Amino acid sequence: MTRAVVAVGRDAGVKEMVRLMRGWKVSALPVLEGEGRVVGVVSEADLLPKAEFRTDAPGSYRARLCPVGNTPRARRRHLADQAKSGANSAAELMTSPALTVRPDALLTQAARTMARNRVERLPVVNGVGLLEGVVTRADLLGVFLRDDEEIAREIRRGLLPGLFPGPGPVVGVEVREGVVTFTGQVRDRSLIPVAARLARAVEGVVDVEFGLAEGELGLETRALGLADGALGLDTRELGLADGELGPADGGLGLEGAGRL
Repeated sequence: MTRAVVAVGRDAGVKEMVRLMRGWKVSALPVLEGEGRVVGVVSEADLLPKAEFRTDAPGSYRARLCPVGNTPRARRRHLADQAKSGANSAAELMTSPALTVRPDALLTQAARTMARNRVERLPVVNGVGLLEGVVTRADLLGVFLRDDEEIAREIRRGLLPGLFPGPGPVVGVEVREGVVTFTGQVRDRSLIPVAARLARAVEGVVDVEFGLAEGELGLETRALGLADGALGLDTRELGLADGELGPADGGLGLEGAGRL
């Protein structure tokens, strides 16, 4: 977020706004009232009708023509632009209510709002609508410059202990050029999509890959280092013939080799 923000009041004129945009190299200006509450935004797109219709008298036949398409949406847009061609103040030109975000909003939320509404910047406002800064496309793209090791450290400390608990580093994390790779063994593969979603939410992550093997549960006799029969419970050693234990195979509820 950029805290040094240029803004205008409702009464700002066209020349003043164009001068500020060029001087500050911005494409839009928040419009404020009172103690700094954002009531709208004037963008370059809002000002363009002043140039587009400058030779046409407001309300004339030529001004009313819809040059691109003849759909209801195109006609509404054309009429709105034509109306703005006669406007001379921020209050008349601004888009209101303004699209804004809160200071605690996720970068993904801001990016989604920008993409869906095709805007390049969003005012950042507090709980009562007062301007605190502006977030731009450049701010959002800047997170991809984050150091790889910093990303890996955040994932190791904040994500792995909750997703893959257990003794020892069963699952590891490597990050290269923003691409996160999970390595090692995982006991529950259903957690892989969860890990991917959470890792992608970490600032600076470009993509997530997996090099995980399905780990042993540590409950099979082989995993315990015990060969078949090494428990010393062979029926012959107990002096019992086959079937003399009473329950049939699996009757103890322990079907399947290696289950305790």
